[in-house]
Amino acid sequence: MTALDTRTHALFLDFDGTLVEIAETPDSIEVPADLVPALTRLSSALDGALAINTGRPISEIDTFLSPLRLPASGIHGAEIRTDTGGTIKSNVPLLEPALIAAVRRVERHSPGIIVEQKRFSVAVHYRSVPGLAQQLETELQDIVDNGPDHLALSHGRKVIEIVPKDTSKGAALAHLMRLPAFQGRQPIMVGDDVSDLSAFEEAERLGGIALRVAGELHPAASADFACPSHVRTWLSQTLEMCEG
Repeated sequence: MTALDTRTHALFLDFDGTLVEIAETPDSIEVPADLVPALTRLSSALDGALAINTGRPISEIDTFLSPLRLPASGIHGAEIRTDTGGTIKSNVPLLEPALIAAVRRVERHSPGIIVEQKRFSVAVHYRSVPGLAQQLETELQDIVDNGPDHLALSHGRKVIEIVPKDTSKGAALAHLMRLPAFQGRQPIMVGDDVSDLSAFEEAERLGGIALRVAGELHPAASADFACPSHVRTWLSQTLEMCEG
């Protein structure tokens, strides 16, 4: 396992499936009691070079990790916060009401799916009805094809999301790496899903490391971590070494 060097590395962490276990619904995840204290101490040990890189809105991450407010990228790069406790910014247009209404019509005739509306994207979760995957793919692609031209489909763990096509976790990582706290460090990106792939590529392009968490995308045999609890153990071990 790659050792995290707090003197030379910058750390980027996905949230669902990486720091916390995937849950049946987005709201039903469980955040371990020791996660926020560990991330707070780790951010200090890294001199601020720690960021969350997630598909969730940053405001949701703030709720789960309260009172911690780390630098972060949210909604797959559509929004960003560059300073601890700072302002969340975006230059992406809000979703049009007509598009949201079209997705809600899909929801009404597809029992079991969950629509998660965000400011700049809308996610359709089908974890409880996996057999609807192809039908949802077709219907959501049709909505995108007939909607604003800045949108595209993105796939994840039993979820299809309509997102801004010119944003990505990789672009967000590159942006954050230009900040003073991150400059001159080697990026490490830890993630588990399709949306993390662009961040893996960007971290490696910048001379850094991609670490994969086993799940529906990465088989356990080729992953760096078997599950989120192993990621948390890795973080705790880093703290023990640098504080010991």
